[in-house]
Amino acid sequence: MISTDIAIIGAGPVGLFAIFEAGLLKMRCHLIDYLPQVGGQLSEIYPKKPIYDIPGFPSVLAQELIDNLMEQAKPFHPGFTLGERIEGLEKRAEGDFVLTTNMGTIIEAKVVVIAGGLGCFEPRKPAVAGLEQFENGRGVNYMILDPEQYRGQKMVIAGGGDSALDWTIFLADIVEELTLVHRSESFRGAPDSVNKVMALAESGKINLILNSNLNAVHGHGRLESVDIIHNKSLEITKVETDHLIPLFGLSPKLGPIENWNLNISKSAIEVNVDDYSTNVPGIYAIGDINTYTNKLKLILCGFHEAALMSHSAYQYINPGVKYTMKYTTVNGVSEF
Repeated sequence: MISTDIAIIGAGPVGLFAIFEAGLLKMRCHLIDYLPQVGGQLSEIYPKKPIYDIPGFPSVLAQELIDNLMEQAKPFHPGFTLGERIEGLEKRAEGDFVLTTNMGTIIEAKVVVIAGGLGCFEPRKPAVAGLEQFENGRGVNYMILDPEQYRGQKMVIAGGGDSALDWTIFLADIVEELTLVHRSESFRGAPDSVNKVMALAESGKINLILNSNLNAVHGHGRLESVDIIHNKSLEITKVETDHLIPLFGLSPKLGPIENWNLNISKSAIEVNVDDYSTNVPGIYAIGDINTYTNKLKLILCGFHEAALMSHSAYQYINPGVKYTMKYTTVNGVSEF
């Protein structure tokens, strides 16, 4: 079991900044995110996109902002559980919370902060009959957590965006045989990545099947082959494979949060603007996932919410203890 002061659900920019604000108050944080890396949308969807409204940065790349937030949080030694989704939340009689992930990880916390951006990002699944029977370790995965587990095996990747291209390039030297399937003749990813993939195909390093879609999956107990249908001829190509990785992007959903007795309005969590607490004592919501009058879905507003939340959480964890705020220019940032 992992024990912490604050469990933060969501490792996007607002969740990462909350580490710093809580750390200044000597509270330790543990972050949980369904994505395999920190950064949320910024890292997963547009890491090279410039952001122009972060104070002090006329322009900063999304991934650069995440890297800086991680550096800023480093003195406070946060914990991370990545590639897992919170499935259950229980509040004990003594007030502490117990969170359980889909992989069985248990986190005990005094305070829970939901910083899940637009919600839990879930993979967009292709409309292929029987796909679910090969999920959960039986050959079909929607994200890659450990590339080494695929070494020497056969793989089919489906998709035409940056994630599909980047993983194709990276895994070409790891897997025994790699097939990339895309529904169009043109890709949506970075031109340099497209050129690299085309070069891999021309050299015979990968199999590239364009103007085609996934049609069916087959196997006995685990995945053994994939049928690919060619859009123009409607011919079917059967590809033997150990793994299928559909990379069609992510869609945000509240997921299990909907069942936690929180006040929810239009898929967002209602909060008290005094401290961004929810209707459940000890649970806060910051960033794009919350809602209140005149709400602005901006990263900088989420940073403000993280600061006020942290001071309220300190009082919740330490009732009756007086705290006098001092500026970091006076106290500095002390490691713990």
